[in-house]
Amino acid sequence: MADSKVILQMSHISKSFPGVKALDDVSLTVRAGTVHALMGENGAGKSTLMKCAFGLYHPDEGEIQIDGVPVTLQNPRAAMDKGVSMIHQELQPIRTQNVMENIWIGRYPYKKVGLIPWVDEKKMYADTKSLLDGLGIHDIDPRRTVGELSVSHCQLLEIARAVSYGAKVIIMDEPTSSLTEVETELLFKIIEQLTRQGVAIIYISHKIDEILRIADEVTIMRDGRLVGTWPASELNTDLIVSRMVGREMTSRFPPKDHRIGGEYLRVEQFTSANPKSFKDISFSVHRGEILGIGGLVGAQRTELMESVFGLRPLASGRLVINGREVKIENAHDAIANGIALLTEERRASGIIPMLDIVENTVVADETKEAKRFHTGMGLLNNRKRAEETQKYVDQLQIKTPDLKTAIRNLSGGNQQKVLLGRWMLTEPDILILDEPTRGIDVGAKYEIYSLMEEMVRQGKCVIMISSEMPELLGMSDRILVMCEGHLSGIIDGATATDEQVMLLASRYESKAV
Repeated sequence: MADSKVILQMSHISKSFPGVKALDDVSLTVRAGTVHALMGENGAGKSTLMKCAFGLYHPDEGEIQIDGVPVTLQNPRAAMDKGVSMIHQELQPIRTQNVMENIWIGRYPYKKVGLIPWVDEKKMYADTKSLLDGLGIHDIDPRRTVGELSVSHCQLLEIARAVSYGAKVIIMDEPTSSLTEVETELLFKIIEQLTRQGVAIIYISHKIDEILRIADEVTIMRDGRLVGTWPASELNTDLIVSRMVGREMTSRFPPKDHRIGGEYLRVEQFTSANPKSFKDISFSVHRGEILGIGGLVGAQRTELMESVFGLRPLASGRLVINGREVKIENAHDAIANGIALLTEERRASGIIPMLDIVENTVVADETKEAKRFHTGMGLLNNRKRAEETQKYVDQLQIKTPDLKTAIRNLSGGNQQKVLLGRWMLTEPDILILDEPTRGIDVGAKYEIYSLMEEMVRQGKCVIMISSEMPELLGMSDRILVMCEGHLSGIIDGATATDEQVMLLASRYESKAV
C-alpha cells in the first residue's frame, strides 16, 4: 500500500467561515486503489475538507494536487473533469426525472433527426443498463422515475452516477446510512471492484466495524485539525473512539435508571389508507419506557409512526392517549396532544435550510407560542426565543458560531441536535425518533442516548425506530418488530438477541409472538 501511487494530495488546508475556523492546517494523502477512511465527530471538518476536494469550497490556504499536479478546483464540474466525484450524505436527486436522466444529466447522448438533435434514449437506456449491470445493481429500472425509488436505491443510483464519470477518486459520505445489510454487502463488492481498477475511495463513516473491515488507511480529525493517519490494521474500536473524541469512552450506552409506569399510549388496529402499507397494527407504550421498533427496509415502520403523528391517512384504527381516544389528523393535532416526531430524513423533512438556528428551533412550538414567544402587544419576543434556543444549544452541546448561523452551515450531527432541541421545546409526552443517530458520530450518539434516558426518567414515552442492531438492543425496554407492514412480534429488550430480531424482521406469521 505504501508503494501505491499518490492520486490526491491535500497539503496544509485551512478554511474559515464567519465565526469559526472549520479547517486548520489539515493534510491528506490518498493512494490509488485503496480505501481511505476519514473519521471524526460531527463538526470535526471531514465534510468541509471533502468539499474543498470537490470544488464546493475554496481553501483559504494550502494546495491540492491530483496525480502530482497542483490544481485549482473552481467548482464541482472542474473536480469531476479532474477525476474526483462525491456522493453526498444528503441525497438530492431530481425526483421528477427517471434513473437514466439522473445519471447522464448534462451529458445526454444525442442523435440527429433531420437537422434537429434529439436525445438518444435508446443509447442512454443501453448505457445505463450496462453501467448498473457492471456494478451488480440489477433491480433498478433505468426508465423508472426516481421519486418512486426507496432511499437505499437512490444511494445506489448516486454511486452509479459517480462511477459513470470515470472517476479516479470517489468520495463517499456515510454511504451505508440508508442501506440494508444486503445492499451494504453489494456496496462493499462495488468498492472492491473499483479499487482493483485503481480507483481510490475516500470513505466517511461513523460505523467503526465497517471501517475496520474495508479500509486500508484511516485519517482521524478533531475540531478542524488533523489527529493523524494510521494503517487500518493497527487500529481497533477503542483506539479509534479515543482518538476521535479525545477521551476514553467506557460504554456506548448510558446506564438505565428509569422505572416503567402505566400505559400511556395505545394504538389499536391501525391500518393504512394505502393498501400496500401497514395493516392491523396494535401496541402500547408505557410511561417511562423506550419502545424500539425494528424491521428491514420496506417493513413500513416509518409509515406507521407518521400515521400516529397525523402525516398519513388511516383506513381504520383508534389512538388512545392517557385513557382518552384522540383524533390526530395532522401535525398540529399531534403537537397539541403532546406528540413529537423527529423524521428520518432531516434535510428533506426536518431542517429549514435558509433559516437560522433560532427559527429552526422554535418553529414547532406554535401551540404555546402565543404565551411563550410573544409580548403583551402581540410582537415576537426575540429575547425569549433566543434564550430558549440557547438552553438547548448548551444542553445538546451544539457546535455553532452563534444562534444566527443558518442551519445548513452546520454539520449533519449538529443539525440533528437542533431538530431534537426543536421537539424538546414543545415539552412532548411522546417522543418518536426515526433513525435518530443516522450519520451521527459516537460521541454525539451517547449524548442523544442520554437525552432519551433523561426523557423516560421524567415519565415520558420514547419510541425509537432504528436499523442499527446494537442501538436497538442497547436502548430499548421492549422491541416491536415489523415485517412487510405486519406486526411480527414484541420482545423484551433485556433478553432480546439480534438473531431473534432478524428472524421476526424477515418472516411474518399470522400469530404474533
